[in-house]
Amino acid sequence: MNVTNLSPMMQQYVSTKEAYKDCILFFRLGDFYEMFFEDALLVTKELEITLTGKDCGLEERAPMCGVPYHAAETYINRLIEKGYKVAICEQTEDPKQTKGLVRREVVRIVTPGTNLNTQSLDETRNNYIMSVVYLGDTYGICLADVTTGDCSLTEVDKERKLLDEIHKFAPAEIICNHAFFVSGIDLEDLKSRLGICIYSLDAWYFDDELCKRTLMDHFQTITLSGLGLADYPNGIIAAGALFQYLFETQKNSLSHMTEITPYLADRYMMIDSSSRRNLELVETLREKQKRGSLLWVLDKTKTAMGARLLRSYVEQPLIDADDINERLDAVEELNKKAIIRDEIREYLNPVYDMERLVSRISYQSANPRDLIAFKSSLSMLPHIRQLLKEFESPLLVKLYQQMDALEDLFTLLENSIQEEPPLALKEGGIIKDGFHEDVDHYRQGKTEGKTWLAQLEAEEREKTGIRNLKIKYNKVFGYYLEVTNSFKDMVPDYYTRKQTLTNAERYITPRLKELEDMILGAEDKLYALEYQLFCEVRDTLAKEMTRIRETARAIACTDVFASMSVVSMHNHYVRPRINTKGIIDIKGGRHPVVEKMITNDMFIPNDTYLDNSASRISVITGPNMAGKSTYMRQTALIVLMAQIGCFVPADKAKIGIVDRIFTRVGASDDLASGQSTFMVEMTEVATILRNATADSLLILDEIGRGTSTFDGLSIAWAVIEHISNPKLLGAKTLFATHYHELTELEGKLPGVNNYCIAVKEKGDDIVFLRKIIKGGADKSYGIQVAKLAGVPDSVIERAKELVEELSNADILAAVKDLTKSTKTKKQTVHYDEVDMEQISLFDTVQNDDIIEELGQLDISNLTPMDALNTIYRLQNKIKNRW
Repeated sequence: MNVTNLSPMMQQYVSTKEAYKDCILFFRLGDFYEMFFEDALLVTKELEITLTGKDCGLEERAPMCGVPYHAAETYINRLIEKGYKVAICEQTEDPKQTKGLVRREVVRIVTPGTNLNTQSLDETRNNYIMSVVYLGDTYGICLADVTTGDCSLTEVDKERKLLDEIHKFAPAEIICNHAFFVSGIDLEDLKSRLGICIYSLDAWYFDDELCKRTLMDHFQTITLSGLGLADYPNGIIAAGALFQYLFETQKNSLSHMTEITPYLADRYMMIDSSSRRNLELVETLREKQKRGSLLWVLDKTKTAMGARLLRSYVEQPLIDADDINERLDAVEELNKKAIIRDEIREYLNPVYDMERLVSRISYQSANPRDLIAFKSSLSMLPHIRQLLKEFESPLLVKLYQQMDALEDLFTLLENSIQEEPPLALKEGGIIKDGFHEDVDHYRQGKTEGKTWLAQLEAEEREKTGIRNLKIKYNKVFGYYLEVTNSFKDMVPDYYTRKQTLTNAERYITPRLKELEDMILGAEDKLYALEYQLFCEVRDTLAKEMTRIRETARAIACTDVFASMSVVSMHNHYVRPRINTKGIIDIKGGRHPVVEKMITNDMFIPNDTYLDNSASRISVITGPNMAGKSTYMRQTALIVLMAQIGCFVPADKAKIGIVDRIFTRVGASDDLASGQSTFMVEMTEVATILRNATADSLLILDEIGRGTSTFDGLSIAWAVIEHISNPKLLGAKTLFATHYHELTELEGKLPGVNNYCIAVKEKGDDIVFLRKIIKGGADKSYGIQVAKLAGVPDSVIERAKELVEELSNADILAAVKDLTKSTKTKKQTVHYDEVDMEQISLFDTVQNDDIIEELGQLDISNLTPMDALNTIYRLQNKIKNRW
C-alpha cells in the first residue's frame, strides 16, 4: 500500500494502526467508530455487521465497517469474549474548534483481563489478569483485577502448583515470557477448557531492573523490602511486567492499585483442579451452574463485593488454626446477636459495588449515575459501623476499626450531584442548585432569559417614554433595542447606535450586552462548567482511594461473615472444633448441597472418624446408588467448610486441619486429548500419591475399575498399602471400592478399617438405608441395582445364573486363604501353604506342570500383587487348555 496516495485522514489511521498491530483499531469518526482494511474484514465476519467501503486515495475503495459510539461497548465486549484486543482511538480535539484534521490518539486498549465494562462481567467473581514468568525452574506469578484494584504475587516451584493456581483463580488473560510459552505446558488446553487468552510478551518487559524500578515508582518506595517482596525475586519480575503491560494498555496511572500483597500458596489448603471439579465447589461438574455447588449453599451475601470475597474463601481454605478460629468466633457472635446481624444485612442491601465503582472513578470513566450509586452506598456506612460497634470478637472489632464512615465524601456528593442526573457528561443537568454560584447564574440565564429581556424592555420604555421600543434579535447583531424614527429624539445618551435602517435605529446598552452574553453563552458555559465541576468532584473522590478501598474491604468481610452466620443458623450447622492432632470426628454429618436439593427432608446423616494412627484409612464397600460417593464428598466438604471459617452440617464436629484435599471420584474419557477413562483415573491417582502428605485428606472412589479385575484389584490393593505406610504417605483416606477382597486388609495393614453401606434385603429386592456401618459388604448387589434400574427380567434371571457359575470358579476367593499375615514395615505379605483341595477350580485339572509350579512357589516372599498376578497367569493357562 502506497501511504502517500492515501487521504490525510486515512494516513492518520494507517499510522495509528501500525503502532497497534495486534489490536483491532476502533477509529473515532464523528458519531461512529470505524474500522478499515483487514480489521474491517475481521470484524464484519466476527460480529456479522455490514461491510462497506470508503474512497481513500487508492484505486479501490478501502473495506470499511463501523459501529455507533454510544453502542460501542456491546461490540467491544463481543470481540473481547472471542479473545481479541481492541484499541480505542478517540478524537482528542473538539472538531468545532479545530481547523483541518482532528487529532486522534489511542486512549485505552481493552483486553480480556482489563475489561472495565461491569455490565459484561460477572459481579460475583473477579476478572483476573495473570502474569507468569518462568526463570530457573521457578514460576513467578502476579495476579491483578483492574476492576477492583486487587493485586498479589507469589512463586511456585512446580508446574503442577502453577496449574493449580491458574485453575484456582481462572484468569481471563495470561501474559508470560517466551520461556513459559515454550515450556511444554499445554496452553491450548488452558485456552479451550478455561477460555483463557494467553499472550507472550517481548523480553524487555521482564528485565529485572526495569521491573523493580516500575514497582518502586508506582508504589513510591525506595526499596521493595518495604512492600514485603524481597523473598519473591521471580514474583517481582512477573509483577513488574504486569504493571508495564497495564500502563501500556490502560493509559492510566492505576492510582486505585494502592497495594500489592505477597502470599504463599502453601498458606492455604491446596485443592487441585480435579478435586475442585469433583467437589463442585463453585460450579456443578456437568452443567457448570452455580446452583448445586457449595458456593450456592453458602452465598447469601447482599453485595457484589461480599460475593467475590466469599468465592475466594471457598477456593482458598485456611490452614492456620488461629486464623480459622478467628473467623469462627465472628460467625458465632453473629449467630448470638442475630437481630443486630439482620439489621446490618438490611443496611448492606442498598450498597453497590464500591470496589468497582472506585476503580471507574480512578479511571475517570465514572458517570454521574455512578457517583449517585456511590453516594447511596456511603449513606449506609455510618449505620453499619454503629452496629458493628456492638460486637466483641477480634475480627469484627478489626472490621469496625477498618471501616471509615466517609461522611465528608457523602456530604460532597449530597451537595454537588443531582439525584437523578443524566448519563451524558456534557449535556448539563449534573450539578445541584446552590453548589456553585456561576452554575446558578448560567442556569437562570438559560431558563429565564426571555423574562429578563421582557423586564428590561418594560424598564426602558418607562425610563425613556418611547412607547414602541422593542428588544429584538438576529444572528448577525444579536440582541438590540429598536426605536422608530418618530421617537429618535428621545433616545438617551447611554444608548449606543448599532445599525441604521430606513424607518428605525437599532441600539445597544451595557445592560442589554450583559444579558446577551449571559443568554447566548449560558447553555454552552453551563454545560462546560457542570462538566468541569463534576470532574473536580470525581477527582476529589479519587484522592481518597486508600480510605475507600479499605472500607469496601471491611464491608465485603462483614457481608461474608453475616452470610455464613445466616446459612449456619438456617441450616442448623454447628461450630467445628479445630485441632492440630489430625483427628476428624464428625457426628451426624450431612452433605451441605444434597440435603438442600432433597425436598422431603429425608437425608440420612452419618458419622466419620479418621486419625493419624489406628483409623487412618476407611475401606467402604457397598452397592452403587447406596450413597458411598455422597458420604465421602460430604466429609471433604465439611472439612473444607470448617477451614474457611464456617459452621458445618453436623451434630458435632472435631476437625483436624488438613493441608490438602485430593479426590478421585469417577472419571470420563478425555477424547480431546486421546485419554481413556482408565488413563484419566491413573493420572489422577499418580498426582495424588506424588503430591499428598501425611496431613492430607484423600477421597478415592473405585480405584482400578477401568481395567481387568486382576489388574484393578492389584492396583487398588497396592494403593492402599502405599497410603497406609507412614514412611511412604500415611494420609487420612476414605476408600470406596467394589472389590470386596480388600476388606481382608483390615487387621493386616495398620490403620485400615472396614465400613459399608447398610442394605435391607426383601427377597430379591433391596432397600438402601444410606447408613455407614462398621464392617465390610459381602456382595455388591449389582443385579438388584440393575433390577431397580429397569433392566428386563430375562436379563436379570440370566445374570443370576451366570453369577452363580462364576462364583463357583472365582479364583479370587483364594485370596482369603492366601492372606494370613502382613509385615507392615517392609510392606510384604507372608502366606501359609495353600491347601490345593480348597481351590475348587483345580479339582478337575490334572496338569502336572501347573501343579508342579504351584508346589515350587515361595509363598512367604510373595507380595499380594505378585500372588494375584501368579494366580491370574495360572488361570489363563487352564483356560487355554480347556
